[in-house]
Amino acid sequence: MSKVAIVILNWNGSAMLQKFLPKLIEYSTADGVEIIVADNSSTDNSLQVMKDNFPGIRTIVLDKNYGFAGGYNKALAQVEAEYYLLLNSDIEVTQGWLDPMLQYMDSHAHVAACQPKLMDYKDPAKFEYAGGSGGFMDRWGYMYCRGRVFDSIETDNGQYDDIVPVFWATGASLLVRSADFRAVGGLDDEFFAHQEEIDLCWRLRSRGRGIVVVPQSKVYHVGGATLSSSNPYKTFLNFRNNLLLLYKNLPEKELKKVMFVRFWLDMVAAAMFLLKLNTGDFKAVLRARRAFRRMKPGFAEKRAENISKMVTDTIPERSSFLLVWQYNVLGKRTFTALQGQE
Repeated sequence: MSKVAIVILNWNGSAMLQKFLPKLIEYSTADGVEIIVADNSSTDNSLQVMKDNFPGIRTIVLDKNYGFAGGYNKALAQVEAEYYLLLNSDIEVTQGWLDPMLQYMDSHAHVAACQPKLMDYKDPAKFEYAGGSGGFMDRWGYMYCRGRVFDSIETDNGQYDDIVPVFWATGASLLVRSADFRAVGGLDDEFFAHQEEIDLCWRLRSRGRGIVVVPQSKVYHVGGATLSSSNPYKTFLNFRNNLLLLYKNLPEKELKKVMFVRFWLDMVAAAMFLLKLNTGDFKAVLRARRAFRRMKPGFAEKRAENISKMVTDTIPERSSFLLVWQYNVLGKRTFTALQGQE
């Protein structure tokens, strides 16, 4: 069994594999480290690229596109390692990137998962949207990071270089103990893509396991390699999956209030899209609400399981304030500015 299996879930990413896999191989040479590419039924020349250029890298070929969540679940079921490291194909790693995370995890048994500091490949001085230096969530389901609040991205001046507990670690580069991953049932296939890692981390945190960011490990993320930020399908997945993870994981005492408030917040978001003549995202929000209502009964059993296994319903990294109010009305545009707003 390997110490750590670095698993890239690839879908039509042959260009990314050719660009970033060589440096990953070069900087991941420690004993017990295995690199695996799991192909999510690509229709480009990804498999030929792997065969011609990287014959020594193990390739797992899936029979169809199972999405991010299902694809990783299918692939990791075929991998034996103490740690899984889920890595996007559009990540550029740096020399020594693995060591800080592995050293921390080996010496902190209560921590289930961690992430490195995620920087913007296109603007290397800035944090990257998908994870920054660790993820948090407000009471109503809005995500933010150290280094990124909504679309406000900070320059990295070392202000978030301390190792701290976080609510969620980015799925773009997620190191997780395989035993913990399996214990909570892995990623949720029904999410398909987007926010599935947040759902995973919430389940881990509510069952008493820790999540941290280890900024001494640094990687660069291209971002938007699969779906651009303006894609209505991405809007649909984000709104739908956000509602699903709230329903799955909220403590009973909060469920009705949070879901009621979120309905109206989503209606405001839809109206704002319409006012901007963005009809694609407007319709995506409405479709997401309908999809959530349709899927909700099927998630009742998952919710019951999560509640029954919950050992704490108070997670410090889940903030009590309303992020949209702090950001849009009070002008709190950085993680530092949000501190002390409880």
